[in-house]
Amino acid sequence: MTQAVSPQPSFWKKNQQKLAPWLFLAPGLLMFVIYVLVPIFESIWISFHDWDGLGAKVWIGLGNYAELLQDDAFYTSLKNNIIWLVLYLLSIPAGLAVALFLNQTVPGIRLYKSLFFFPFVLSQVVVGLMFTWFYAPDFGLFSKLIEEITGQQIAILADERFVTYGIIVAGLWPQTAYCMILYLTGLNNINPEQVEAARMDGAKGLKLLWYVILPQLAPATFIAMVVTVIGSLRSFDLVSIMTAGGPYGSSQVLSYFMYEQALSEYGFRMGYGAAIAVVLFLIMMIFITLFIVRMIAQERNA
Repeated sequence: MTQAVSPQPSFWKKNQQKLAPWLFLAPGLLMFVIYVLVPIFESIWISFHDWDGLGAKVWIGLGNYAELLQDDAFYTSLKNNIIWLVLYLLSIPAGLAVALFLNQTVPGIRLYKSLFFFPFVLSQVVVGLMFTWFYAPDFGLFSKLIEEITGQQIAILADERFVTYGIIVAGLWPQTAYCMILYLTGLNNINPEQVEAARMDGAKGLKLLWYVILPQLAPATFIAMVVTVIGSLRSFDLVSIMTAGGPYGSSQVLSYFMYEQALSEYGFRMGYGAAIAVVLFLIMMIFITLFIVRMIAQERNA
């Protein structure tokens, strides 16, 4: 009798375990390519053209970038973005401090958590309006306080010396709440056995925080760092609501400068706006790449 030949397994059967994850990832990857990668390369391509958004594109090569290097408004925006970046990082230790305070088992702590969480759920537009009223020279609480201390009012949002710092303070309020949430999540995942062992060895206070708790919060710190850096570099909402880049362009940042050149009634220079966007993207990528490389190095050394 002839022996029955078993059918050969299909390609799907042989590679099911390898292909199944990619099938689940395919919709997300497709959306990422369409809505992230393609616009990035399209923006780079547009930045080499003179284009008003409707007519024909005119190839000018690096002309937009050469003009950008001679534009005083670009350097003002870049300087303000650096100030945003440096001061915005204060939200990370502030969020950690608030999270450590809220990670206590005392009566009423849920109410405090709700109060500290409240800024995170507010729209940036609402935050901007609130701080605009807060700084208002005539009736703002901050202006009244300054007047009581110094005897004179200071119009924060109308003074070129203070306007950028005033907007940054407004941005730090919800950003600190966001970092707090990240650290609260990290604190809930800390290994209690390591904490107890460290306490038995005599570690307490800052030593316990530095050598035991903070290393376990490294993933939360990494996410907070990346999100904060990106938030500081694309700080558009608050600038638009509170000052619209004023007074005299002194509070402009790169994202608002890009919008003003490309989409506002003063602009419609899509190529020039795209060049600004490419510069902003490169700055973001430098910082994010440094963070990722450092994280990978730490994981390998662990």
